[in-house]
Amino acid sequence: MKFLGNIIWLIFGGFAVAIEYFAASLILFATIIGIPFGIQTIKLGILAIWPFGSEVVQTQQPSGCLNTAMNILWFFIGGFWIMLTHLFFGVLLFITIIGIPWANQHFKLAGLALTPFGRDIITK
Repeated sequence: MKFLGNIIWLIFGGFAVAIEYFAASLILFATIIGIPFGIQTIKLGILAIWPFGSEVVQTQQPSGCLNTAMNILWFFIGGFWIMLTHLFFGVLLFITIIGIPWANQHFKLAGLALTPFGRDIITK
């Protein structure tokens, strides 16, 4: 079922979302300051390609307050708007019974889009 869900996800917009994240990461990599944010958009792009069977978990590395500071900066640079976009599409898909599994994937992406620093993606 995960494979079929991911294929349907890719056909109906997941591939386009992933391409947008990867394009944004290339633009962010153009500056030294943007490199950490580019890494996070790659993380979002990977989850956008294959969300079914993937899980977002906290990293086990101690990083002090750096992740918190970077998440706050990310929030104001654009993370809030990315999160709102995924919430909007999640609610839109949640209206129909058939769309609930895909809505859950948008909610997963919204959580990662809000605070990507200090999180990893694990594929089961």
